[in-house]
Amino acid sequence: MSSRTRNLTLLFVCILLVAANLRAPITGLGPVVGLIREDTGLSGTVIGLLTTLTLIAFAVLSPLVPAIARRLGIELTLVVSLFVLMIGVIVRSLPSAFSLFLGTALLGLAIAVGNVLVPTMIKRDFPKKVGLMTGIYSSFMNLWAAIASGLAIPLAEGANLGWRGALAIWGVLTVIALIAWLPQLRHRQVPQQGSHHAKGPRINLWRSGLAWYVTLFMGVQSFFFYVNITWLPEILHAQGMSTESAGWMMFLLQLVSLPASFLTPIIAARLKSQRIIAFLVAAGFGIGYVLLLMGGLILSVVGTSLIGIAGGAGFSLAVMFFALRTRTVQESAEMSGMAQSVGYFIAAIGPMLFGLLHDLTQSWTVTYITLFVMVAIFAVLGFGAGQNAYVVAAPQSSTADTAVRPQKTS
Repeated sequence: MSSRTRNLTLLFVCILLVAANLRAPITGLGPVVGLIREDTGLSGTVIGLLTTLTLIAFAVLSPLVPAIARRLGIELTLVVSLFVLMIGVIVRSLPSAFSLFLGTALLGLAIAVGNVLVPTMIKRDFPKKVGLMTGIYSSFMNLWAAIASGLAIPLAEGANLGWRGALAIWGVLTVIALIAWLPQLRHRQVPQQGSHHAKGPRINLWRSGLAWYVTLFMGVQSFFFYVNITWLPEILHAQGMSTESAGWMMFLLQLVSLPASFLTPIIAARLKSQRIIAFLVAAGFGIGYVLLLMGGLILSVVGTSLIGIAGGAGFSLAVMFFALRTRTVQESAEMSGMAQSVGYFIAAIGPMLFGLLHDLTQSWTVTYITLFVMVAIFAVLGFGAGQNAYVVAAPQSSTADTAVRPQKTS
């Protein structure tokens, strides 16, 4: 094995360790929401704010991450974010409501860095294997999200750790990732001044309709994901399922997403247009929510599985759009920052809105109606984001969106 191959292999292992930390601290929250409410007396609206706070942190920091990484280098930026994540996980588990929210905000800021920079690193260091590497990265992230969901109640009640201990234990995973990343600082790459500019005029993604399609597609699929991990266990419990079983349904949701997370980027990279994939993802969400609304154990299992498959495919497709709709690493980083900034502001609405709707109506009917409307919007956005085109520089005399048809996609 050559030195370069060995270095790239070690780098990708480090990337996977970051991926393991990007969802597990969040998905472990949903199954213990009931325990938190009982222990703290917080309302559903306030509990929904916990997930919303994480997403707001994503949205605020995401557009700033590319500039920070240009100054510090991607490697050092990720190491700092892992340290902040470790602190956030610890603080969130301290015995006070203030610590619960402060720790959540800190881990949200830290995870935002990884969300933006991991897809950028894949495009930079594995340019000929973007689809495969994105698939592995997405699958690994969803695997640990599933593990965190499934173990939340057993850790809290079976192992007598309580909900605070069940959330704090994921700090161990962060420490492992932090230790693994420290040697990567030897290979730190800091772009020279001006080297991030592509040839030709600089692209203003905020004036690109194609970039907005990708951004909103990212936002709506994130909306579904965070609503699911926050409230799906409570919805299933309200339909008669035990708390532990509802937690394992969250495990199922994440587990079935793994094949879709892995295969979708590989397939997407081979297609000129990804519109058919986007349509199938929207259909999966829609049918899944219909089956959940109908109730019953079998329909709930099938519906949860469809939602999980659609969620895995939707996320990895959104991440692929950062590479497929741009030409350079810097454009990809800026697209990632823009999509995750605006996208997570959209996603942030979901958990708190659903908690508020439930508090006001004492039922989940209105929330289902909201989900169906979002599925229809998602299908339209997928049609726009999936077109065979690159974002390009907008003419100075016009603020109109521009996109060009690529000769090929990578």
